[in-house]
Amino acid sequence: MVNLDVPSPWRRAGKGGLRGAPPGRRGSSIAALGALLDRSLVQIADASSDARRFDRETISVVADVWDNNTFPLFGAATAGTRSGRERRALAALEWMASLGEERRAWMLEQASAAGHSLDELLAPVKPYVPGRDYLGRVMAPVMAVTPQNAESLAADYDLSSAEVRHLRVERAGGRLVGYLELAVARCYPVDDGASPEAATLGIRLRDITAVRFDSHDARGATLRTEAGGVSIGIGARGTLRAVTADLRPDDRCWYLSAAGHRADATTPPRDSQPAWPDSPREGRLGANAMAAATLLHRAMLHIRMVRSAGGAQRVPVHDFHRAFAGAGEAIFTAGAHRLPYRREAAFRRLIERWARRGGPALADWFTSVLQQTAQQPDFLADLRDQDRARSAADAPQQPAPETTAIPGPPEAELRLATYAAAHTRYGIPHDASALVHLAMPPAPGTTEDTPWRLRAVKGTNPAHFRLRTEAFQNTSRPPVTVDDNAARHFVLHDGALDITSGEDWNHDPS
Repeated sequence: MVNLDVPSPWRRAGKGGLRGAPPGRRGSSIAALGALLDRSLVQIADASSDARRFDRETISVVADVWDNNTFPLFGAATAGTRSGRERRALAALEWMASLGEERRAWMLEQASAAGHSLDELLAPVKPYVPGRDYLGRVMAPVMAVTPQNAESLAADYDLSSAEVRHLRVERAGGRLVGYLELAVARCYPVDDGASPEAATLGIRLRDITAVRFDSHDARGATLRTEAGGVSIGIGARGTLRAVTADLRPDDRCWYLSAAGHRADATTPPRDSQPAWPDSPREGRLGANAMAAATLLHRAMLHIRMVRSAGGAQRVPVHDFHRAFAGAGEAIFTAGAHRLPYRREAAFRRLIERWARRGGPALADWFTSVLQQTAQQPDFLADLRDQDRARSAADAPQQPAPETTAIPGPPEAELRLATYAAAHTRYGIPHDASALVHLAMPPAPGTTEDTPWRLRAVKGTNPAHFRLRTEAFQNTSRPPVTVDDNAARHFVLHDGALDITSGEDWNHDPS
C-alpha cells in the first residue's frame, strides 16, 4: 500500500511537484531495489503463513539479505535528486550482488518476478577465488560432493572412523533438506603446535530422497555419487541420499592436507587478491529516516533468528510481515520529498503506520527500538492512546463461550528432526540433545482457515535416536510413552521417528 499523501517516486510529478523515476522505466535501479525489499517480505510471508509450509531456510536467507543492505537502501531513497537516488540505488544493488552467485541469482529471480530486469544493471559475476587467512594460509572452500572431491576427502581424512556429531533433516516448504556434521581424524601430519580440535566435515544436503539413521550405528561414513544424486553411508546400515550436496571441512590445519597443498599452489597471495568492495555511501539520514531504517533493520535481524532451530517457533515472523509489508515502495515514496522537513514528516507517518499494523503483538518491540533510536520516548504516545481506546471499544461485552478440547494427542506433521551427539567444541563440553518441530492443527473451535502452528519438542541426553524418511510423510499422533525402566519414548509413524530419553521432554508452549 502506498501512502497517498506523499508523492510516489514511480510517478512523474507535474509542474512544481517532486520528481521521481519516470513511469514504466523497468530498468530503474530505484524501482528494482524497492521491489527486492517488497519481494523479500512476500517470500517471508509465504514461507511462514502456515506451519505445514514453514520454510525456515528461506525465511533466514531472505531476511539476511537486509542485514547490510537496509541502510544503503535508505541512503538511496533520501538522496536529494533523482539522479542521486538512481546512482545510490545502483551502488546498493551492486553491493548486494557482490556476496556471490547464489545471492546474485536470487536478485535476478526476485526482480524478474516483480517485473524488473537486473541483467543490464549488474556487472558480470566475478570468478570465485579461494581465500587465505590473516597468516596467508589457504582456507578450505565450500565444494560440491563429486567423485573427485570424495576421493580427495578419503585421502586426507579417516572416514571409516568418522562419528556423527550433528544431523538435521527438515521440511523446507515441500522438500526435504538437511545438514550432517562428521568429526573426522586427519590422515596427514600436522605441526606440533597445531590445534588439538578434531576436524569436522559439514555437509549440506538438498532435496533429500532417503533417510535412515540410528544413533547406535553412527560410526564410519562413505561419500559417493550415484545416478540421481549423492549417497552418504553412515555406520553399517544408515544412509542419506540427496539430489545435491556440498561440504566444507572445518579444519584449522587444512592447509597442510594434500588438498590444501594443491589449493595453495594455485591460490594467489593474500595481498594480490581483489579487495572486498566498499559498502555504498548511505548519506546523512534525518532522525526519523534513521529511526525507520533502524526499525526495518532490527525487524529483519529478528526474523533471521529462525535460523536457530531451537527458537524458530517463538519468532513472530507473520506479525513483522504484517507491519512492514510494502515497505520498499513506501520508503522511496517518503524519501522522494526534496524538502527535509517534509521528508522527515513522511518518515514519521510511515513509522506510525508500521507500528499500527504491528498491533499489540509488536507494541513493546516498537517502543523499545524507538526509544533507543529516535531518542523520543513519547514518539508513539498518541498512537498508543488511540489504540488503547480502540481496543476498549472493540472488546467483547460477553465472555466468549468455552470450547471443549479434543481428548488425546492431536494429529501432527513432522517438520524438523535434529540429533546432536555429546561432544567438546573449542574446549566447551556440549550435552547430547534432540529437537523436533511439529506442525500442530489449530485449537478446537477455530475457523477452518486458521493456520496450523509450529511447536518445538526438546529432549536432553537422548539414549537413542532413530529416523527414517517415512517420518516426514503425512500426519501422525505423537505419543510419549514410558516403559518399565522409566525411559520416555517419543514415536511417530510406527517408529519412523523414535527418540528414547531418560529425562522429561520439554514442550515449548509457544
